[in-house]
Amino acid sequence: MQVARRRAANKDTNTSTTTVENPLFPHKMRLHLQVLVALITCSAVPGTLAYKPVVILHGILSGAESMASLVREIEEFHPGTIVYNCDKFSGWYSLENAWRQVDQVRDYLNEVGKLHPEGIIVLGYSQGGLLARAAIQSLPEHNVKTFISLSSPQAGQYGTSFLHLIFPDLAAKTAFELFYSRVGQHTSVGGYWNDPQRQDLYMKYSEFLPLINNEKKSSNSTSFKMGMVRLDKLVMIGGPNDDVITPWESSHFSYFDENMDVIPFIKRTIFTSDSIGIRTLQEAGKLIIVVKPHVHHLAWHTRRDVIHEVIMPYLD
Repeated sequence: MQVARRRAANKDTNTSTTTVENPLFPHKMRLHLQVLVALITCSAVPGTLAYKPVVILHGILSGAESMASLVREIEEFHPGTIVYNCDKFSGWYSLENAWRQVDQVRDYLNEVGKLHPEGIIVLGYSQGGLLARAAIQSLPEHNVKTFISLSSPQAGQYGTSFLHLIFPDLAAKTAFELFYSRVGQHTSVGGYWNDPQRQDLYMKYSEFLPLINNEKKSSNSTSFKMGMVRLDKLVMIGGPNDDVITPWESSHFSYFDENMDVIPFIKRTIFTSDSIGIRTLQEAGKLIIVVKPHVHHLAWHTRRDVIHEVIMPYLD
């Protein structure tokens, strides 16, 4: 099926992809209209290649507008691509409970997937990558062909540099006092805060990351793994100069041990036990690890050269 370039505009410019929710224009109807417009446009673009639709999820304390540069690059260099720049949980709303966000992202991906039976690509940046992964795991019958995790704390976070805007005096060594509590678990960050020296509290209080990583067994453990192994391609992108994801190797499922040494993901239980299917994907040649130095966290989705080197090759 051939698809076409989608141009979304906001009230200030003609480049943003932010969408304002209109109660008289339901979200699902908007998705259908978007596809229809894309198909009509496609008929006017001879030779358009049939790139798979791309769903993009923004990071914490930002919104769909922050991903506009990435959307423009995709539309320019892959003409005909339908891009869904998800506008859910923007700004301060991105701090809401992780599961509440995942529930809505899951439904969004399910709706988009039904519109494109040929399959879709999902790219999640920073916290958005973690939420997207959980949403995919919660859809064991999804049709996501490629999942791109762009500098996301897939093994957890143990750094507070990005939180000082909200909690000015928060330090990593004492953050557990906030996050490992009922109040803390109402925040998205509390759900994936992974203190390597407080693993007993992490397992006791954390209601999100230990579940989607199958560190805590649940009635959904099997389906969480099924959702992952259903992927045709899992692309994990990160780098040593990120300065936000801590440790930066968390973007590849590697993480600190109790001595604060980073253990490669292939030596961690999540891989050796194949608890969520990462080993299965690797053995099938479906796991791609990308390490890119000299890229700050805020540049992964904004620097043109980075976008073309680490993202565009995996959009097909």
